[in-house]
Amino acid sequence: MDEFQIFQILMVSFGFSSIIFFLVLLKITAGYGMHVNKRWGPTINDKLGWFLMEIPTVIIYFIYYIIGDNTIGLINQFFLFIWMLHYCQRTFIFPLLIRGKHPMPITIILLGITFNGINTYLQARWLYHFSTPYNNEWFLNPLFILGLLIFFCGFIINLHSDHIIRNLRQPGETEFKIPYGGMFKYVSSPSYFGEITEWVGWAIMTWSFPGLIFAVWTFANLAPRARSTHFWYIKTFPDYPNNRKALIPFIF
Repeated sequence: MDEFQIFQILMVSFGFSSIIFFLVLLKITAGYGMHVNKRWGPTINDKLGWFLMEIPTVIIYFIYYIIGDNTIGLINQFFLFIWMLHYCQRTFIFPLLIRGKHPMPITIILLGITFNGINTYLQARWLYHFSTPYNNEWFLNPLFILGLLIFFCGFIINLHSDHIIRNLRQPGETEFKIPYGGMFKYVSSPSYFGEITEWVGWAIMTWSFPGLIFAVWTFANLAPRARSTHFWYIKTFPDYPNNRKALIPFIF
């Protein structure tokens, strides 16, 4: 069995596993952030936890870019830039900006490392080895342009929503508050909506099956959590805005 056959089996299995995880997460809320609890086992500092969980996305992607066959051309370097734009922010900047004091379970970290390792391998190995080589004419393809616009819309929503959450509390305050502004006008978890939007854009931009699987996985992982967070807000705050949806404006 050669690497491409292994790649295909891993890709299909990874795609189907998203369905299983989606159904499980509808019943069990992942125990981190406001939902952290002792059932998930030992914990460590959340800043360190986020860094350890996200660092495989930077290292693995860069390795497969370096050893890849399809790296010539500005379009392939641009895919590298887009990926690193998100994950360098997520790995090196986001943890430093965290103001909460919630520890992160080691179980969650290991699950995150596993997901990020497999997914990053699929994305990078496809783009730089198994796919038909992209050329610079792809910059003018309507799919690329549409995907890029969607990606950056999601990226901006994600960053702005995280900024609102970080600045809810004054120094010394520890209580939870209702967030307002930006996409919080419409949904309880705009950061998740933004991240899903990003990877839908990536899937369109690369027009690849691995990209599609990533977008599906992102929804499968974040939609149940957004649902749990929405119910938590409603339960915690009697005056919570009743016109907000959980994740998708006006729909869900």
